[in-house]
Amino acid sequence: MRSGIKRRERKTAVKSELKTLAKKLDKHLKGKAAPETQSAYRLLAKRLDQAARRGIIHPNAASRKKARLAKQLAALSS
Repeated sequence: MRSGIKRRERKTAVKSELKTLAKKLDKHLKGKAAPETQSAYRLLAKRLDQAARRGIIHPNAASRKKARLAKQLAALSS
């Protein structure tokens, strides 16, 4: 039972971090700040991959989110 509680807390913390990073990236995308947007995207993509590797989110979900964000980033730079 205790291990399940620890796992839930860890998963909740990681998912919360992902949401926070996504909000920061969204703020940079709306502000059209290119250098900060690039670094925020790289960090979020890294964290999504880590979460998928650890089984916190599904790998396809991580890939889908990264693809959608990359599309937004490409639209900003062009």
